[in-house]
Amino acid sequence: MTVKDNVTAPSRVTAGLFLGALGVVLFSFSLPATRLAVVGLDPWFVAFGRAAGAGVLAAGYLTATRARWPSAAQLGRLVVVAIGVVVGFPLLTSIALTQETASHGAIVIAALPAATAVFAVVRGGERPSVRFWLAASASFLAVLVFVGVSGGFGGGLALPDLWLLAAVVLCGLGYAEGGALARDLGGAQTICWALLISLPVTVPVATVVFSRGGTEQATAGSWLAFGYVTVASMFLGFFFWYAGLARGGVARIGQVQALQPVLTLGWSVLLLHETVGPLALVIGLLVLACVFLTQRAR
Repeated sequence: MTVKDNVTAPSRVTAGLFLGALGVVLFSFSLPATRLAVVGLDPWFVAFGRAAGAGVLAAGYLTATRARWPSAAQLGRLVVVAIGVVVGFPLLTSIALTQETASHGAIVIAALPAATAVFAVVRGGERPSVRFWLAASASFLAVLVFVGVSGGFGGGLALPDLWLLAAVVLCGLGYAEGGALARDLGGAQTICWALLISLPVTVPVATVVFSRGGTEQATAGSWLAFGYVTVASMFLGFFFWYAGLARGGVARIGQVQALQPVLTLGWSVLLLHETVGPLALVIGLLVLACVFLTQRAR
C-alpha cells in the first residue's frame, strides 16, 4: 500500500462519517414528522404522497444535471432500492405510527444498522470483522429486549412492532443496495433515479387515496410534517446518506444510523411531548455505545 493509499482510506472514511451523520440528522425527525402527519392524513397518502412529491423533485434534479440513464443492470438494482426506501419503509412506518408513539418506533428502528450490515455482506460483498459483528449484534439484541419488555413477547409481538421490524428489513436492504450503487452513480443520482422509476406507482396510489377525501381534518402541522418527510426525509437526506455509505463502506457507516434513535427520542419529547421511560433511555445509550465499538472495529 502506498503512502497515498494510507492517507486516502482514512480520509474517505472520515468524509463518509461526516456525510452519513448529516443524513442521520435529517432522518432523525422522520418518525416524529410522520407521527404528526398521520394524525390528520391517511398513512397510505403520507407514504406514497411523499414519494411522489420527492419524485417530482428528483426529475427536476436529473434534468438540471443532464444525468445519463442508468444501465439495465443498474435499473434492476434501483428497483431494489425503491422497494426498500421509497415504498416499503415509508408505508410500514406510517401504518405503525397510527397506533404507536414515535419514541417507541425510534427504539425498534435502532435495529436498522444491524440489518444494513447483514445486507452489506449479502448484496455488497463487504466483510466486517468479528468485533464489528459482536457490537452490531449487541445493538440488535438490545432492541429485541426493548420490544419484548414493552409488550411484545408476552402475548406475541404487537402489530405495530411487526410493521416496524418489517420496515427495518426492507430499509436495510434499500440502504445496502443504494450505498453500493452510489459508488457508481453517486448518492444524489441513486436516490433520484429510484424515486423517478417509482413515479408510475407512487403518483396513482397517492392520487387515488387523496381523492377519497379525509384530509379535511388535517391541520397545518400535519401538512408541514408531510412537507418535511417529502423534502428532507425522502429526498435531501439520501444525498448525504448514500454518499457517506459509498465513501466509508455500507456496513461501517450504516452503524451511524444507530445514533438516530437517540436524536428521535429527543425530538419526540421536545415536539410531541411524549414520555420516554427509563428502559428506552438505557437501550438508547447501549445502542450508542455499540455504535462507538463498531467504528473502532476494522
